[in-house]
Amino acid sequence: MDLLKPLIALLAIVNPIGVVPFFIHFTQGLTAEQRRRTIRVSSFSAFIVIAVSALAGLKIIEFFGISLASFQVGGGTLLLIASIQMLNAQPAEGRKEDVSEGESKLDAGASIAVVPLTIPLLTGPATISTMVIYADKTRHWWQLAVLVGYGVVVAVATFLAFSAAGRIARVLGQTGINIMTRLMGLILAALAVELLADGLTKLFPVLASQFAR
Repeated sequence: MDLLKPLIALLAIVNPIGVVPFFIHFTQGLTAEQRRRTIRVSSFSAFIVIAVSALAGLKIIEFFGISLASFQVGGGTLLLIASIQMLNAQPAEGRKEDVSEGESKLDAGASIAVVPLTIPLLTGPATISTMVIYADKTRHWWQLAVLVGYGVVVAVATFLAFSAAGRIARVLGQTGINIMTRLMGLILAALAVELLADGLTKLFPVLASQFAR
């Protein structure tokens, strides 16, 4: 397993800097302590989603009798859709409805740290699919531990990005954040095509023989 690809894919999908404008929007009416708690909870929640996906994702799809090749094609398609959203300067897994849901929760006095900030704006189906696909490529326990460790990296990146949200917004501005999101989307699109091609050749071995010619 190429150990760098999962980390690149995760950082591209989660893209905490791209979620900074939403974090600022959702937390502008909170106190400093409430904002710090939101940062801690959302960072830890992102780690939990990634770790559980890496450790238990394969067992779940086996329980439902789904072949990994089919899951890989579906996951690759999700990543491609996510990359297209990012190329349009939108969060990989966010929708307008998620923003509306967050505003409704704020109006009701509920926490937005887990939903919608962590799920789905930071992590969602594309993140889970990525971890399951790469977990299948592991051959040793330490490789699986590395994938879980990447969850820690993403959690730290999220914590730092949200903690410095105001400074990031001032330095980069919306234009700078959009440019970074689009660059991440381009990287993610390349990884998505690679996963799709791998899954399709497993489902249809004749394709692999054609590519080998």
